[in-house]
Amino acid sequence: MMRRLRPILLGIAGVVLVGVAWEVYKALAPDTGVVIAGITVLPRTSDLAMPHLGAMLDRTLSPVTRAAGSPALWLATLQAASFSFGIAVVGWLVGVVVGIAIAIVMQRFRTAQSALLPWVVLSQTVPLIALAPLVRRIGTQLSTGGFEWQDWMSVALIASYLAFFPVSIGALRGFGSPTAEHLDLMRAYGVGWWRTFLAVRVPASIPFLLPALRLAAVNAVVGTIVAEVSIGLRGGIGRAIVEFAASGSADPAKQWSPIFGAVLMGLAAAGLVALLSLALRRYRRNEVSA
Repeated sequence: MMRRLRPILLGIAGVVLVGVAWEVYKALAPDTGVVIAGITVLPRTSDLAMPHLGAMLDRTLSPVTRAAGSPALWLATLQAASFSFGIAVVGWLVGVVVGIAIAIVMQRFRTAQSALLPWVVLSQTVPLIALAPLVRRIGTQLSTGGFEWQDWMSVALIASYLAFFPVSIGALRGFGSPTAEHLDLMRAYGVGWWRTFLAVRVPASIPFLLPALRLAAVNAVVGTIVAEVSIGLRGGIGRAIVEFAASGSADPAKQWSPIFGAVLMGLAAAGLVALLSLALRRYRRNEVSA
């Protein structure tokens, strides 16, 4: 039991230490930050730049605005995070399917691996801020019958663009991990490539694929937030970060609420993959690090 609880306790301890370090630095460092030779090497500690954690919590429990009927800030943040999280899940699923499909093709054909792998790597060098508006513009020009491209689909596509890369690389490593003895045994029995793939390569890929799925889930969250900011999609956590930051000078504690919402999205995404890994724990004996 303690072995299972240890990662959770260490995670909680890490969060607590970050909070303690925040308050200690704010108490000891000057308001203007640490400046060496005219260069600011550590951030400012004024209430505008670094509000107290208590002030952030108090602001989170307060209404978003002073208007009558305004919801609590934590509720508005949770609703925005839920909206963005749903898009991130769609992007993650698309990225997983595409990544595994590319890995299967590269594993099956050595020529395809030599041709596709460099492009898979180079795909991650394209800046999302420039790519998201382009994807939205192309999507709005697509029309098939009564189908109409929505802005959230562009965001999900950008999320899948970030998610497919670790999945394709992890799956490719996993599909190639079975030993020569296992593959020779399948050939000796006259088993074809597909049956060998399903019976040997897929189970052997689980220890490599699960860390890749966790990384892809977090990448999908990051891609969703960046795409929401670039496209201007309303209702999501990315839009909330931009809108609340605009009032940061007058209400500095408010802008931290959507940031914490984004952190919760990342933790929830990693938690979902952790639940999946529990179902596949019989294959995780040789799990590798992402």
